[in-house]
Order: sequence, then C-alpha cells, then structure tokens
Amino acid sequence: MCNCGKKRNDYTRQPYTAANTDAVTAPMQNNTPVNFQYTGNTALSVTGSISGRRYRFNFTGEVQPVDARDAGSMMAVPVLKKLQ
Repeated sequence: MCNCGKKRNDYTRQPYTAANTDAVTAPMQNNTPVNFQYTGNTALSVTGSISGRRYRFNFTGEVQPVDARDAGSMMAVPVLKKLQ
C-alpha cells in the first residue's frame, strides 16, 4: 500500500522560515540603476522586460539610468551601450 499522501502532508506541514529564503533573495536585492548610453541616430523607446518601465532616448549620446533588472534585455539592443 502506498503512503504517498502521508509524505505530502508531512512536507506541507514544515514550518516556513525566512532562513530558507535568504540564499535565494540575496542576489536579487541589488537594485542599483545601470547607466546606458544611446548610440543611434533617431529617438528610441524601449520597454524593460522585467520592470515594464518605458525608457525614452531622445538623441545620440543620451545617458539614462536603467533598472538593474532590465539591464540584461537592454544589452540586447544594438544601439544601447552599457556604461561602467
């Protein structure tokens, strides 16, 4: 006879503690904006893939702070250059 239900009930009764989540959330707490410079010729609007924020670059050379969560998708845009 299978006692799979007992194992499932034992698992769901385990206490939830913040110590279980610290290792997962610690790397995601870095929300320092990342600066990007626009190198294109005309204006550009880009929507951040994670935050959903809209970034508008109006002229060549313009620098804008971008949410760190959106930096990965912004690096895929050929006319945006990540500044150090």
